[in-house]
Amino acid sequence: MRKFNVTVNGKSYEVEVEEAGSAASAPVAAAPAAAPAPQKPVSGEGTALKAPMPGLILALAHTDGDTVKQNEKVVVLEAMKMENDINAPVGGTITYAVKKGDNVETGTVLAYIK
Repeated sequence: MRKFNVTVNGKSYEVEVEEAGSAASAPVAAAPAAAPAPQKPVSGEGTALKAPMPGLILALAHTDGDTVKQNEKVVVLEAMKMENDINAPVGGTITYAVKKGDNVETGTVLAYIK
């Protein structure tokens, strides 16, 4: 056991610390970050709306089967701590290929509009 004096907010404390051995003093490596789950292929009809960048799906602005207009917001994608509205390239009926909370890569199909 080793004794140390520690001062916290102007008050002094005497503490005892026990060395646990060589294993405890070895540096601890950080666990690698989990890779995003691979996206399952989705087939659909109509114009594919693809992710312009990798990110996290924060919100879907409609439900499957809704009619959307060209340039209307259909997905909110978070990338680099910014929320990005992804708009419909064409008007029509939307069918989503992703759900809220999915991580997507650039080029992942988000929805089909026909």
